[in-house]
Amino acid sequence: MDIAFTVHLPVDSGSVPFIRGLCRQALVHLHVEDAVVDEVALALTEACANVVQHTGDHAEYEVAVAIDDRLCRISVVDSGDGFDPAEPATRDERSPLDEGRGLLLMQALVDRLDFRHEPDGRHRVTLEKRLSAHPPLRLVDPV
Repeated sequence: MDIAFTVHLPVDSGSVPFIRGLCRQALVHLHVEDAVVDEVALALTEACANVVQHTGDHAEYEVAVAIDDRLCRISVVDSGDGFDPAEPATRDERSPLDEGRGLLLMQALVDRLDFRHEPDGRHRVTLEKRLSAHPPLRLVDPV
């Protein structure tokens, strides 16, 4: 079974737990392992929290989720200022210890993380996670 949906959300802190819960429920419905569900949910939370923190007021963002038997792909698209993931994070007075940690956390939690600047000026973060926590074991006949 495949599940796919796209949600347009207001840029406010209440949107983050909403989309995290929606994605979590879809993964649970498909009987994905709890550890994988938790990793996807946390990576999605970080991506959406970055949008809420760095995108201007009165804006919205889009989250597209596509789940099949082997892969969960999530795209978070916004029209904020964006950033260059190749540049080191800058620290500011508001959160000197947290800048850049969300990016590192997302990289650790998913199998593929991609940042794109779309031709229309929007910014896309794509998260991909394989849905099996461990590759299946293969038994080999001894020679």
